[in-house]
Amino acid sequence: MSYLLRVQLPDRPGSLGALAVALGSVGADILSLDVVERGSGYAVDDLVVDVEAGSLPDTLITAAEKLSDVHVDSIRPYSGILDTHRELELIDHVATARSDRLQVLVDNTPRVLRVGWCTVMDIGPHGAYRVVGSPSAPETHAGDAPWMPLKRATVLDGDDDWVPGTWRDMDTTLAAAPLGTSGRALLLGRPGGPEFRPSEVARLGYLAGIVATVLG
Repeated sequence: MSYLLRVQLPDRPGSLGALAVALGSVGADILSLDVVERGSGYAVDDLVVDVEAGSLPDTLITAAEKLSDVHVDSIRPYSGILDTHRELELIDHVATARSDRLQVLVDNTPRVLRVGWCTVMDIGPHGAYRVVGSPSAPETHAGDAPWMPLKRATVLDGDDDWVPGTWRDMDTTLAAAPLGTSGRALLLGRPGGPEFRPSEVARLGYLAGIVATVLG
């Protein structure tokens, strides 16, 4: 069983090693690590850890937070493919797709940006509508999108009136980015959080911009 932990810890030598030892003490192995954000004296890392079947995720949180100034932002099951060049592979998949490249985009984006689901939104004569969605995208569609069109990648307020009630019930954090100048937007949902960090929004913006160029 694998979990994705988002951990905030002091940005100083030895912090990550101490965390690895703490997680190892409860039988967890770190499979991969991504630095999400660095600030003044702290770092936010995404760690994929492997544990024995039946292990409770709470034990990981308890072990990590026994360390001084360490906080687990979120923990959720992880079944993605581990790789070190996710964005580049996604762009290549979209560029070489023989059929619906937008579907390829939304199918692969959740793994790349570590979110729950992804859709492409557009605006027509009768308002906003979903163009394509990932297999994990909610069945309930947003019937309005007052935030469109977008000029840049941004975090959206998950409590706004346009957000479907089922999304709010699942405490879904949202972010979106324009797909070039097409008027369409790439919308990401992360049920249960955590909140999107500025560095994640920047990555989303860069990725959407490059993919828009590939799509033409």
